[in-house]
Amino acid sequence: MQKKLEKIFGKSLKLTLFIVFTIIWSLFVYLIKGEWLYFVPIILADVLFFETISWQFWKKKEKKKKSKKSEIKSWIDAILFAVIAATLLRTFLIEAYTIPTPSMEKSMLVGDFLFVSKVAYGPRVPMTPLAVPLVHHTIPIFGLKSYSEAIKIPYHRMKGLGHVKRNDCVVFNWPAEELGRPIDKKENYVKRCVGIAGDTIEINGSFLYVNNKPQDSVFGMKKQWSYKVEMKGNASLNKKILYEKYDITEVRRYGKDWILNLTEFNLNEISKFKNIKKITKLISESENDHRIMFPQDKKYKWNSDNFGPLVVPKKGEYIQLNSNNIAIYKTIIERYERNTLKVEGDSIFINNILTNKYKFKMNYFWMMGDNRHNSADSRMWGFVPENHIVGKALFVWMSWDKNAKGLKKIRWNRLFTSVK
Repeated sequence: MQKKLEKIFGKSLKLTLFIVFTIIWSLFVYLIKGEWLYFVPIILADVLFFETISWQFWKKKEKKKKSKKSEIKSWIDAILFAVIAATLLRTFLIEAYTIPTPSMEKSMLVGDFLFVSKVAYGPRVPMTPLAVPLVHHTIPIFGLKSYSEAIKIPYHRMKGLGHVKRNDCVVFNWPAEELGRPIDKKENYVKRCVGIAGDTIEINGSFLYVNNKPQDSVFGMKKQWSYKVEMKGNASLNKKILYEKYDITEVRRYGKDWILNLTEFNLNEISKFKNIKKITKLISESENDHRIMFPQDKKYKWNSDNFGPLVVPKKGEYIQLNSNNIAIYKTIIERYERNTLKVEGDSIFINNILTNKYKFKMNYFWMMGDNRHNSADSRMWGFVPENHIVGKALFVWMSWDKNAKGLKKIRWNRLFTSVK
């Protein structure tokens, strides 16, 4: 230990420069509120002085007769370096995700591999820091829980490059999960944020309105709905042609008719088929099961195509509460913002105090899939709290089509394409 200290302090110039850099860097990080950058001097100190990890293990050193023990140590250093670097990147900068369901087709496809930016909205401090690195909530193969709740850190989001904007494709922890996992270990979902805090959301005849205006079209966004296709006589549709030529993957037979999920472009193309008699958009007019649709209350007759209006809660703002709208905000008050709630007739008690209003502690968002008739989203489970936001989908680095064969399994045209 004494020799190591002599070695360190013998290099006074290097130490002085390091101290100066650390002070300037700390001030810079403080000014930009980028707490996630504070670890940089720690790594630099280890590289310059302590050398506890071989950060440059890949460089060839002078040939010496290595013992088996030193070779094992080199491998351990290399693995340790890779795990630490990957964990830091995954936690604070960027993480890889896959698309498992068709809820965002055709904007994102099943089999797309995404990179998601944590700095876009600011990385969260890990709420369950005692965890197996590089896995989510379960250890693969063994199926064991990958984290411990012995240490829990309150929610804190570091300064990011921006905020969640309307029409961003956002990765978030599914708020409706009932398995009792910590927030950062809940299942990851990806949807489009169609409503930010303070917006008024309404769906009328399947069309979305935000603040009483039709949702603006976004370049690259490909929304689709379900249509009933009636055929002439005994005519039929060829699933292979629909898939290979028009990339129509959701095809169902309904008696003599067909049910297709179509984008506006595909709708126009299919309408040109001479053997098609009529195409009708499937719009739900009936009262859906209140156990399925948010807010799971018999008073609300909403369905996936006719929904709202409702206001997305905004941090610091008050909402007037009554026996009619309490169902909409019940989960926020009780579960997300951890208050006690009791309703007795027309009287509402929050934390045992009679009240007719509530001040929100967080911002909330309304998430929907672009595949509007095949997406479990906020229409079913409601608002997404800001502490559940993970990051912004950036680009597709790989796309794998399980229905294709050979090299066609790779969707070459989607590689390294940005998410719109």
